[in-house]
Amino acid sequence: MWNVPETFTQTLLQLRDLTNILLEGGVLGKAIQEASIFCIRALAEGHKIIACGNGGSMAQAIHLAEELTGRYRSPRKALPALAISDPGHLSCVANDFGFSEVFARFVEAHGNPGDVLVLFTTSGNSPNIIRAAEVARGLSVATVGFTGGKGGALRPLLDCEVCVEATDHSARIQEIHLLCIHWLIEEIERNLT
Repeated sequence: MWNVPETFTQTLLQLRDLTNILLEGGVLGKAIQEASIFCIRALAEGHKIIACGNGGSMAQAIHLAEELTGRYRSPRKALPALAISDPGHLSCVANDFGFSEVFARFVEAHGNPGDVLVLFTTSGNSPNIIRAAEVARGLSVATVGFTGGKGGALRPLLDCEVCVEATDHSARIQEIHLLCIHWLIEEIERNLT
């Protein structure tokens, strides 16, 4: 029999505590419900979801977009969603304008009033995420942020925040974000199929 290393045991215990927060509903559950209202309204009115994040958070943005354009559980029509992850766009804008503009330029090009920009950041302090939110607000694109800890400088730029406040450990935040993404998509599918 394999002995579970102490560090992995601690990880599982931390995840158990964080998922208990989800089970209790509270602020995090209410925030996911609010985020789903923004997304459902936008999609029902013919608008789109744009998602972005850095590193592992970019993977979360891609995951959200592919579940919406594909499907999660329910057979349904494809829903318009984009993840800002094209390496051509990212490298072009980073080279010409700086890395802080990579998401903002995409939102400027593709964002329309009524769309929703979903921003993934464990700290809430990434300059390129903050710039994207600023541009979105100027275009009347709603902003939904998946954050952690205290939400960072992004918090005041958000229309809705799904914040894993119980930890500032980026891996734990991303793991809970994944659960929240699935919950969000289930709500969207339940209301739009």
